[in-house]
Amino acid sequence: MRIAVSGGGTGGHIYPALALIREIHKKDEDVEFLYIGTKSGLESTLVPREKIPFKSIHITGFKRKLSFENVKTVLRFLKGVRDSKKMLKEFHPDVVIGTGGYVCGPVVYAAAKMGIPTIVHEQNSVPGLTNKFLSRYVDKIAICFEEARQFFPEQKVEMTGNPRASEVLGQDGIKGRLSTGLKLKVPTVLIFGGSRGAKPINEAVIKSLTELSSKPYQVLYVTGDSHFEEVQQEVELVGNPENVIIKPFIHNMPEVLAGVDLTVARAGATTLAELTSLGIPSILIPSPYVTDNHQEKNARALSEKGAARLLLEKDLTGPKLVESIDQILGQEKKLADMKKAAKKLGMPDAAQRVYHLIKEIAAK
Repeated sequence: MRIAVSGGGTGGHIYPALALIREIHKKDEDVEFLYIGTKSGLESTLVPREKIPFKSIHITGFKRKLSFENVKTVLRFLKGVRDSKKMLKEFHPDVVIGTGGYVCGPVVYAAAKMGIPTIVHEQNSVPGLTNKFLSRYVDKIAICFEEARQFFPEQKVEMTGNPRASEVLGQDGIKGRLSTGLKLKVPTVLIFGGSRGAKPINEAVIKSLTELSSKPYQVLYVTGDSHFEEVQQEVELVGNPENVIIKPFIHNMPEVLAGVDLTVARAGATTLAELTSLGIPSILIPSPYVTDNHQEKNARALSEKGAARLLLEKDLTGPKLVESIDQILGQEKKLADMKKAAKKLGMPDAAQRVYHLIKEIAAK
């Protein structure tokens, strides 16, 4: 089987695609892949590193207000469709799947017009413009939140979950703890603001360091590469408690997640897929700077079912953050109930579900 994959711009679109490719390769080494992205997106670095054949087109997103740039975007889209058709004719895929981002628009649209079976994978509770547009042309739409179903033609929708959920299973939590310098038998909180970090979360943690120093739990605090030096300068002024380990970035996140008791994080779709797959309770601080405020809606999908506590950025302070952590880690029943609720929402077989959908439409 040959599968063309497209997804780009942010890690939230790329990591599920890579997780799916890796999981499919485990089951069938003979499957061939072609990844179509952009040269300017993160995918141009991440995909070749995985030794996956990669080709690129040039495309940009629409501005949400009237702009001459939108005329240029339409022209780029049309050229992207032509370029995509050429690449797809050369590769002869059995199926084309888009995992989100502007680049999926011309690639998946071109495939649909060529009669190639197509799928879009929507990670969030509120879909982006590209997937809404493509939903009219594709054969199937794979979703991760029931809340997303209402935005698409019902007969096309399949609940699959996020392939990243399958990839985090079976990790060694002890190895994860040891790799970061954490103690093995102490309750542990992981605090991170995504791959780039989040300044409001960093500010709240810095203001909490003195109070955290007296707590019976340990904290692994990930600042994000771009914020690390600034955070270190602030920490030197207030002191770094022994029970708080500060890192700029974590490369073995699945292992580390498997070894923690509670996570404080943004509410990106990939993060939530990982947390629910592993059954990890969380305090979610959704980014208010994303399209359609979709992170808050993602977070509410967990908080309303008891798997997470929602803490809006506008309400975030150092004392509020520590209080939220204490209220969960300090109550064994509360922690256990949240773990159970998170696990119930998890879809650890997500990659298999998407692969089954791929094979189903390829067979037709």
